[in-house]
Amino acid sequence: MEFTGGETYQSNFDPKAYLATFCSFGTGRDGTLNFRLQKCLKTFSSGGIGGHTLIDIGTGPSIYQLFSACESFKQIIATDFTERNRQELERWLKKEPGAFDWSVAVKAVCELEGNREKPIEKEEKLRRTIKQVLRCDVTKSNPLDPVVLPAADCLITALCLETACRDLGVYQRAIKNITTLLKPGGHLVIIGVLGNTFYKVGQQTFSCLPLDEQSVINAVVDAGYSIKEIEVFPITYIASQAHIADSYAYFFLVAKKEVHT
Repeated sequence: MEFTGGETYQSNFDPKAYLATFCSFGTGRDGTLNFRLQKCLKTFSSGGIGGHTLIDIGTGPSIYQLFSACESFKQIIATDFTERNRQELERWLKKEPGAFDWSVAVKAVCELEGNREKPIEKEEKLRRTIKQVLRCDVTKSNPLDPVVLPAADCLITALCLETACRDLGVYQRAIKNITTLLKPGGHLVIIGVLGNTFYKVGQQTFSCLPLDEQSVINAVVDAGYSIKEIEVFPITYIASQAHIADSYAYFFLVAKKEVHT
């Protein structure tokens, strides 16, 4: 399908519909949601990746990717291109009426961490750790322009780059752009999908860049990283989700920005 530009995202992306479809347990996607939660836990706890600052590139309205990270970083900077997504995130941060209910996901994380009695504390800790919500455009050389931040210890981006980039060349440049926000020796964590050409949110269809595992690896290495880990998780419900997306797998990648002496 034709590439979905930023204007369409600003006017037609419905964060509540996205969360209900793609981030809710009990919608048939529990396996892939658990995969992402488990990988985040492993990366930010036993994986030992932590530090002062984590920047989430393209947070969208979702925060599942940050529940384990808030235990390993002093501050998290959330970012997104669309105003409506940033507003949805702020609604949760401020505990406003109508905010998305993350309680099931939080309980799942707490059980994985062995603290099943502390979901409320977990949500509060994440709220305290998210210090800013900024606008982000990964196609810019400084994605946070006009804001300039000190280099971060870690970047995470979940299901953002493949939707923001019209072709592989733009995807490769986007990874290089976000890399300017990261310290040498810092880590990049990417959660993404493979083979996806579209996804549907409510009645609106959005384009997606169909990636394969090797293209992702090549783009990350070309941006100056060494790959520490990449795991592919096949989607088992392809037929049942064909009306809303056509991806065949999720992937989880961890890479380290090389230090040049």
